Amino acid sequence: MEKAKAFLDKLTEEEHERVSRLPFKNDFKFYEDFALLGMHVDLVKPGLVSCSFKVPPRLTDGNGNLASGAIANLVDEVGAAVIYVEGLPMNVSVDMSMSYLSTAKLHDELEITSRLLGRKGGYSGTLVLIKNKTTGEVIAEGRHSLFGKPASKM
Repeated sequence: MEKAKAFLDKLTEEEHERVSRLPFKNDFKFYEDFALLGMHVDLVKPGLVSCSFKVPPRLTDGNGNLASGAIANLVDEVGAAVIYVEGLPMNVSVDMSMSYLSTAKLHDELEITSRLLGRKGGYSGTLVLIKNKTTGEVIAEGRHSLFGKPASKM
């Protein structure tokens, strides 16, 4: 952390101005705001979350495809959203696995669906499916395991 602070102290005035224009809101973590900006929640039911997302330039690789790391991030975020319980601490990821089946291009509209596979105590499993909304083609499938404090039965 000290190295990062020291680096930021050495920015030129122009560099400092560019950093200050990064999309950051005080009520969100920078990372989540950057990665999920533009996502629309379409449906929320117990055990199911469905979102739509247009692939932005900031999440593409050098070939104009949605980056594999961005796909992993979507599995992480939307997979965690399906098990979120108001008032409890956020769960932590225990394990994630992704199957990359196709590519999504810049500006493709995606449908991201997360389903709860099961819950035992504080352990939950989710399945996240990322599809091209126009063609129906599956881009990726992810399984996400999380652990957190179980809800009280009282």
